[in-house]
Amino acid sequence: MVKITKEAALEYHKSGRPGKIEVKPTKAYRTQTDLSLAYSPGVAYPCLEIQENPDDAYQYTDKGNLVAVISNGTAVLGLGDIGAEAGKPVMEGKGLLFKIYGGIDVFDIEVNEKDPEKFCEAVERIAPTFGGINLEDIKAPECFYIEDRLKKTLDIPVMHDDQHGTAIISAAGLKNALEVIGKDITQVQIVVNGAGAAAISCTKLYMAIGAQKENIVMLDSKGVISAAREDLNEQKRFFATSRRDISTLEEAVKGADVFVGLSKGNVLTKDMVRSMAPNPVIFALANPVPEISYEDAMDARPDVLMSTGRTDYPNQINNVIGFPYIFRGALDVHARAINEEMKLAAVHAIADLAKQPVPDVVNDVYKVNNLKFGRDYFIPKPVDPRLISEVSAAVAKAAIDSGVARKTITDWDAYKKSLSLLLGQETKLTQILYDTARKHPQRVVFAEAVHPTMLRAAVQARSEGICYPILLGNDEVIMKMAKELDLSLEGIEIVNLRHPSEQERRERYARILAEKRQRDGYTFQEANDKMFERNYFGMMMVETGEADAYITGLYTKYSNTVKVVKEVIGIRPEFKHFGAMHIINSPRGTIYIADTLVNENPDTDTLVDIAKLASTAVRFFNEKPVISMISHSNFGSSQSDGAQKVRRAVEEMHRLYPDMAIDGEMQIGFALDRELRDQQYPFSRLFGKDVNTLVFPNLTSARSSYKMLQVLGADAEIIGPIQMGLNKAIHFVDFGASVRDVVNIVAVATIDAYVDKIVGRAIVH
Repeated sequence: MVKITKEAALEYHKSGRPGKIEVKPTKAYRTQTDLSLAYSPGVAYPCLEIQENPDDAYQYTDKGNLVAVISNGTAVLGLGDIGAEAGKPVMEGKGLLFKIYGGIDVFDIEVNEKDPEKFCEAVERIAPTFGGINLEDIKAPECFYIEDRLKKTLDIPVMHDDQHGTAIISAAGLKNALEVIGKDITQVQIVVNGAGAAAISCTKLYMAIGAQKENIVMLDSKGVISAAREDLNEQKRFFATSRRDISTLEEAVKGADVFVGLSKGNVLTKDMVRSMAPNPVIFALANPVPEISYEDAMDARPDVLMSTGRTDYPNQINNVIGFPYIFRGALDVHARAINEEMKLAAVHAIADLAKQPVPDVVNDVYKVNNLKFGRDYFIPKPVDPRLISEVSAAVAKAAIDSGVARKTITDWDAYKKSLSLLLGQETKLTQILYDTARKHPQRVVFAEAVHPTMLRAAVQARSEGICYPILLGNDEVIMKMAKELDLSLEGIEIVNLRHPSEQERRERYARILAEKRQRDGYTFQEANDKMFERNYFGMMMVETGEADAYITGLYTKYSNTVKVVKEVIGIRPEFKHFGAMHIINSPRGTIYIADTLVNENPDTDTLVDIAKLASTAVRFFNEKPVISMISHSNFGSSQSDGAQKVRRAVEEMHRLYPDMAIDGEMQIGFALDRELRDQQYPFSRLFGKDVNTLVFPNLTSARSSYKMLQVLGADAEIIGPIQMGLNKAIHFVDFGASVRDVVNIVAVATIDAYVDKIVGRAIVH
């Protein structure tokens, strides 16, 4: 784990634009008409609609996606009562987490008021602005009163996350930890060290999922909270034990099954851990120093199941697993509250998710191969992309069922998909690709099956139902790797092309290839030798119809593969060249970029072929192509050779396709700015149109453009490369592609191969 220094933290918060969050417009604002709609006089109309029906605020404003993170700074992290203004960096940080994990907008509000009555009055007066209130870092016992009052006086969700967030996540963890070791929650002895807001809320939620009050012992700074004590407030008194034989933590934990620490660091010793029951569950949640370190707990008892609040140890109890998704679900049904039913729904959804197969993206982030439910993994990781769909949907459904929702959801599958779209985990395009591929799964050869990424992608593609994988490679190596990665190869075919059992097929493929290329000097022996190479053998599987599509390129040198594909598969007869395209899914729409892989320095004829192929490929994705031919010049402003070859390609496309929306040569700034382009070049065929396809003048400019977006992470999903112009569905992936990148290409290849079957040739290739 990287050590966080004071200097690094201060630089992070002040560098560039100070702080961590900002407000951005969501509507057009460039023209006078835009401004008139946004403000006066147009804004009057939604105002009047909301006056007539206050719930219309959810329709015409950001209320339904806006949460207030409110604090008075009296209990900020482990810093204590540092004041409202000093707590602002924490509240901004909470706002950032809401946005990146839940897609929720936040105003952080620091109220300089410690009096609970006056604090509540301030919140009540600003509440109409928001769809929900997240109370943060308010000390106990005032936090109990503040939350209770606001829940009664406001008709929007209110949650003190320090209490309920920790409670929800730790309850899910406790439920699963006990399941791992086979203990019944109604029977276990639980010790809770700490009696603040979080401890009390956690313990109440443990009771809601089955823990028995008589089996719970709670301690505060003075020792065991017993019925004999007279210094207890209402919240502590509820948990007072009648046991007379214990007064200290050491006495309380002896024989206990569960220890939950919400107190301070280093209060639980190794000897105390040794005195606990077999397979003890320890949640040491004090931050940044837990009640006992992970190392000490494991050294004392190797059979311990351990959680902390830290990211560098297994089973982190992290509120970010809960609050963005709880509020997301509540906001989406315009809930009036976050009630017990919704919190319990979140507990069960989080617990259930930990038992499901872990997405590859999670394994990649944590640099592991096979996270699976057990002692070291019984709580989902914060980066798990399924949290938003599973937890939010469970909370929304509980809100509807319990009667606090103003809005009903009927299509839960569609709702879950919309949540994935919200955070860019999927786009409408990838959803369409996957849904289409599932309807017509094809036999896809994975050439580099001995690579972990390719093997995982094949298994994932099969599990998602988008293809029937065929793994090409040494079967013993593949099966060994699958075992190491904890992947099931059930139902997946493995072809070891060099095995003696494949001799007949190699010779048959060699005869077919030699006959096909005999006028190019091929002999049977030469072709037979090539059948020991995976690209030749795998592509021949597709050429002969024994497979439908082929995926390669993860670590294979591309120039060698191009030679093979031309020899075995060939270019469609109506073209002299083939090319590749990348798709950029961005907030402003989908952009298709060509050629990103094949033709290094295309001449005019090659650019014409690329433009034709790009037009066909864009139609394959159910869009009407609007093509800009890119150059460093605009419509003859330069007479350089590079500009002139693009100009000639445009002239040829105009001659061949007089009705096609294609023009150039033009700079990329004009291509993507319709308003500027229409103003400067109103004669263009693209007048009034938004360009969705860019044909670049060379490979360097095309690859640099999409790679720059990829590296900068500019809120864009990139799919590709997608081959255009081959006789069969042969597709490549980028070097170093992720599992999801490969599966995206597999979906394209599956559809490509299916279309080839029904129309006689594929549309993309």
